[in-house]
Amino acid sequence: MVNGELKKIGVLTSGGDAPGMNAAIRAVVRTAIYNGIQPVGIRRGYAGLLEGDFYEMQSNSVAKIIQQGGTILKSSRVSNFKDPEVCGKAVENLRKEGIDGLVVIGGDGSFRGANLMHKEFGVRVVGLPGTIDNDIFGTDYTIGFDTAINTAVDAIDKIRDTADSHNLIFFVEVMGRDAGFIAQYTAISTGAEAMIIPETENNLDDLCQYLEKERRSNKTSGIIIVSEGADLGSAEQIAEEVKKRLPNYEARVTTLGHVQRGGSPSCRDRVLASILGNAAVEALMNGISGVMVGQINNEVTYTTFDDACSKHNHINWKWQQIAHVLSI
Repeated sequence: MVNGELKKIGVLTSGGDAPGMNAAIRAVVRTAIYNGIQPVGIRRGYAGLLEGDFYEMQSNSVAKIIQQGGTILKSSRVSNFKDPEVCGKAVENLRKEGIDGLVVIGGDGSFRGANLMHKEFGVRVVGLPGTIDNDIFGTDYTIGFDTAINTAVDAIDKIRDTADSHNLIFFVEVMGRDAGFIAQYTAISTGAEAMIIPETENNLDDLCQYLEKERRSNKTSGIIIVSEGADLGSAEQIAEEVKKRLPNYEARVTTLGHVQRGGSPSCRDRVLASILGNAAVEALMNGISGVMVGQINNEVTYTTFDDACSKHNHINWKWQQIAHVLSI
């Protein structure tokens, strides 16, 4: 396909918001304009696609948003978008608007919808990995992950002050769905005494024995990072069980929650989002479709939606060992 065949490119954000989404939107819009293509913003993700909530964007539409968290296009989840009849209605709206290509910024759930549009209806679509969980296959890092771990580290550093002052054990729950990347990075960078992640089989007896050993070594405070989705349950549930078994320990629980999704994106996330947003438009211009645009070893890569949706990034097991060694 030659560049002249691409007249309009739509862009939407879908699923959970992630810091850096606005930087990606900005890159898509300005790269399109630079190449003589009209960018079209689609509000509220697939919900807006189904309702025809479109508007033509100009360069000034994305002015001063690179530093903003969240997404100016808003986001949503549409559970029935996987229904071909529902998806077909969205595609019909795209064609009525004259949109020749589409950029979807989101996670694997968003990519499943994009894949359906591509395979069943021939829509030219590429995806950008926008999620704090860092679990998308085909990229070293997802847009939003770096900001999320820095937010978690900042919070845990503050919690550590209170833990030390009062000889407390804090169980801090971080996000990640069924992936332990946020937990692993924050555990190493904050010097946490232990981490509990979904990728490992965890044992409460082992945790309690470890804490007792720590107390005998005069280590009377500590931080335990708990990733949501871990097999032992939530941080609250784990803390309650530890209290029953180790009544001499004073335990507290902090769930960081959605604070990890917000805030101004880090430099790394702004750069990553800008590079991938630019590459997404160039991919469409070059006739590339049905792929997620990622970055591996600082090089732009393309991963089919099939692989991006069915495979997952794996945590670094060597880092698990390092975290344990450094926690003594």
